[in-house]
Amino acid sequence: MSKMSPIRFALVLIPLLVLAFGIVEYGRAIYHYDIVAKSVRSASRLIATYDPSDTTSFSNAATQARCLAVFGKTTCEVGAIPLAPGLSTSHIKICTRASVAQCPDLQVSDVQNVVTGSGTGNIQLVVVRIEGYQFGFLGLPFTGAGPSLQFNTISSVMRGL
Repeated sequence: MSKMSPIRFALVLIPLLVLAFGIVEYGRAIYHYDIVAKSVRSASRLIATYDPSDTTSFSNAATQARCLAVFGKTTCEVGAIPLAPGLSTSHIKICTRASVAQCPDLQVSDVQNVVTGSGTGNIQLVVVRIEGYQFGFLGLPFTGAGPSLQFNTISSVMRGL
């Protein structure tokens, strides 16, 4: 049995390192996407329990929902660490029949008096989105990844009041 020469070892090591670093970066990206997707669902569940026509309580609830989506709790404390690095409340868009302007691709008819088709009447919808979130790569060598990747819009739709 012959020993592996240093040249053969180097030729095998480089592709293995590229593969290993790529797997690490890809796994981190999936993990962060999952965190952000779960946080937007939690925020939409919270905001769906408030009536958007009651502007005072809905405004407070919207602030709580933004904090929940970013920090995992309903308060935005100074110095709190976001669930995903770089995630901020400015990424959160809440769209209801009263604030559909935050989602330019939606119309009021998309969230207000939506026909269910089941004969139970019309429902109101609440849409919570995270837009423009940038996932930052670690910059591991040999992966070919740039400094960041912008996720597509992540949204959750719930039946509201």
